[in-house]
Amino acid sequence: MHNLGKLYGLGVGPGDPELITVKAFRMLKECPVIAYPKKLRGSKSYAHRIIDVYIQPEEKEMIGLVFPMTKDEETLEREWSKSVELIYASLVKGKDVAFVTEGDPMLYSTFIHLMKLMQEKHPEIEIETVPGISSFNGSANRLGIPLADGDDHVAMIPAQDNYELMKKAIEDHDAVVFIKVAKVLDLMLELLNEMNLYDKAVVVTKVTSDEEIIWKLDELEGVELNYLSLMVVRK
Repeated sequence: MHNLGKLYGLGVGPGDPELITVKAFRMLKECPVIAYPKKLRGSKSYAHRIIDVYIQPEEKEMIGLVFPMTKDEETLEREWSKSVELIYASLVKGKDVAFVTEGDPMLYSTFIHLMKLMQEKHPEIEIETVPGISSFNGSANRLGIPLADGDDHVAMIPAQDNYELMKKAIEDHDAVVFIKVAKVLDLMLELLNEMNLYDKAVVVTKVTSDEEIIWKLDELEGVELNYLSLMVVRK
């Protein structure tokens, strides 16, 4: 078992390639195998695009993994298990594998479930995570909005189709970062208008990347937001 490779979960930041850590950069160089989320149509994932400037794909073994966006448990179990076994096939040959994920590997990350499954199916595998700058941090700095000062309360919350719950989150905190806001944008706009906080919120898509878009709320009517969008509300 001492010949097994090690699995690394690398946080590669919110979008700007310069926002990866020195340690993540070193692991990208040292690991012979790079695993990354892959879109079904074969286009590069967000995490893959972030690390493009740092790797030469022909010098690495690249493992693209598909994580389907579905609630069908049978499909999820099959595809996630397939991903674990693809990575394990390299680990069992003694090769270290770096799995890259945007943001931080321990914060709303694809790597979390992958890690749990690997621990369940192959507990002998050693796993290490490398922290990354999250979109939570990236948005605050990019927008120049202090999220917390002194005794302020701040929260990071997945936006949900629940008006009262979202309202309470805003009422209970000085600042809230709502991730996954695209699917409930109309509800959030209605809520903020009712709370007279329209001028206290900003939406940003693909923060810090070269595709970044910053939206004022009055620009969002009828807009179909990208999945990688979040809303910052600072009272």
